[in-house]
Amino acid sequence: MPQPVKRLRVLMMVLGGMQAVLGLALLTNSVAFATAIWGEGDVSTPCCTTPGEAHSGIIVFAGVLVLAVAAWGITTALKFPTRHPNLRVSAFAYGWTALPFTLAFFEVVPILGVIWLVPAILAIVRPNQPESRAWFGHQPL
Repeated sequence: MPQPVKRLRVLMMVLGGMQAVLGLALLTNSVAFATAIWGEGDVSTPCCTTPGEAHSGIIVFAGVLVLAVAAWGITTALKFPTRHPNLRVSAFAYGWTALPFTLAFFEVVPILGVIWLVPAILAIVRPNQPESRAWFGHQPL
């Protein structure tokens, strides 16, 4: 496996791992996230649920979606040694999917959003390098 492909593989695993941590945080703290977004409620709130509790299902759905994207990136990276041509396309698409997470991270911690932007862009660029194209196209290097 050429060096640029190894770097792309590690990069995708790191991005997937960070997304998995974010997804687990969303799943385990869904009420806290929903309360931070929709608020506590006031006297007009029904007796049994606050807006945060009522909207926590949306946060759980977002957490499951983030975990699915993380699993996609990690699975694609783990299959790189098979050299299947569609894996390069999957890695490229995963890079484009990782890019919007920059906005989510930027809203939470701005410096984290800037730090996330660089690997996300690299995940878009690296599958199109000549070494990556040759590796996944089964061409001799």
